[in-house]
Amino acid sequence: MNVHIPVSSIKRAAGVGIQAPDGQGSVQVHQDPAMKIEGAKVFAVYGKGGIGKSTTSSNLSAAFSNIGKRVLQIGCDPKHDSTFTLTKKLMPTVIDVLATVDFHSEELRPEDYVYEGYNGVMCVEAGGPPAGTGCGGYVVGQTVKLLKEHHLLEDTDVVIFDVLGDVVCGGFAAPLQHADKALVVAANDFDSIFAMNRIISAIKAKAKNYDVRIGGVIANRSKDTDQIQRFNDQTGMQTVAHFPDLDVIRRSRLKKATLFEMEPSPELEAVQNEYLRLAASLWAGSDPIDAISLEDRDIFDLLGFD
Repeated sequence: MNVHIPVSSIKRAAGVGIQAPDGQGSVQVHQDPAMKIEGAKVFAVYGKGGIGKSTTSSNLSAAFSNIGKRVLQIGCDPKHDSTFTLTKKLMPTVIDVLATVDFHSEELRPEDYVYEGYNGVMCVEAGGPPAGTGCGGYVVGQTVKLLKEHHLLEDTDVVIFDVLGDVVCGGFAAPLQHADKALVVAANDFDSIFAMNRIISAIKAKAKNYDVRIGGVIANRSKDTDQIQRFNDQTGMQTVAHFPDLDVIRRSRLKKATLFEMEPSPELEAVQNEYLRLAASLWAGSDPIDAISLEDRDIFDLLGFD
């Protein structure tokens, strides 16, 4: 489907002509203050592309639902594959659905873009503009606007934004303007830790004008965490959960299922319990982490083996 996003809408979303500084003085995507998510605890999940953010987000949503919370997961990726283990299908994106009504949002109904998944988790795929033609911040803004117009946030306890790749522009950082805590998914390797360092910088920039704070790093697909811990010791970052690289996790994606629906085994039970522990900890709340980002050369010199 060729999606046309009005240029005027993109300009408004991207802050064109708006001179108010955001973060380090840059002019980034500005969301309408009236669209602030209230009442729910909001988490934004970031990390290097392919590191397992969608797997982590979906299983964390499932874990929250299993401790009795009403959960909404919002996928922020044009691939719209954030929620398929919850819904068992690829859902149409908000942008695709809006295009069918020529971007007249008042013509949409909640069932046009919100799907119920595993254990009552509500799922939305925000999607994204066609490659090279639009702004991810516009997509996030339109999604939150629709959710508020249809009163879908009023009965929600937890909102999880699953955000694509690294933070390279204000559009990708837009969920930080809604989140209480930003979580970073990283493996015990140079590339994902390097991306985590950039994400920390973005969170700190957004925290100057918004309520978002650093929630910690989720170590994923890693037997060991020595390199992550080395980075943590230098920056003040903290590991809040650790998930090893188990084949059952890979198989759950192929089966289009959450880890809570897979055949029981001792190793699976350990992973499920870690997700439940993480969900309970995030719900209980904790002091924000005051981490600092490093210079690129410092990370290069820090990581590795002696």
